[in-house]
Amino acid sequence: MQIGLYPGTFDPITHGHIDIIRRATILVDRLVIGVAINRDKGPLFELEHRVKMIQDECVALSEQTATEIVVHPFENLLIDCARDVGAQIIVRGLRAVADFEYEFQMVGMNRALDDRIETVFLMAEARHQAIASKLVKEIARLGGDVGKFVTPPVRDALRARYEVSQQP
Repeated sequence: MQIGLYPGTFDPITHGHIDIIRRATILVDRLVIGVAINRDKGPLFELEHRVKMIQDECVALSEQTATEIVVHPFENLLIDCARDVGAQIIVRGLRAVADFEYEFQMVGMNRALDDRIETVFLMAEARHQAIASKLVKEIARLGGDVGKFVTPPVRDALRARYEVSQQP
């Protein structure tokens, strides 16, 4: 069984993430969505909420592709998480050339830690390349429409989060 790990903070999950997940299902039998617990980033959504949003977004996709999709929170090194879930492949999404430089360094470090685990890069579709969770949150915080970038349930969660945070 070919197992892949697609890691990220997914704060929140966007159409770009879903695009990468959909295309990664072609490569593996089981795709583990590794939700990073990164307290330094100060996520907008709590871990449990991010996990639930990802699970909800992936149910139909898992059925359509016949690929098992599992959501797995992690706080350790990415390479250790890959070992923990039995992944032979780490899937990374690229939006632009700027992403590549950072990712290139990460691949080198991960290969030094465990050369049995391969990293595969998938380019986001052109219509999704500008989408970044950070920018989506900023648009939502300022009252803009994020419907082009996230699914309706995620859009509603963003609206609810910012309405609560803006109340006195």
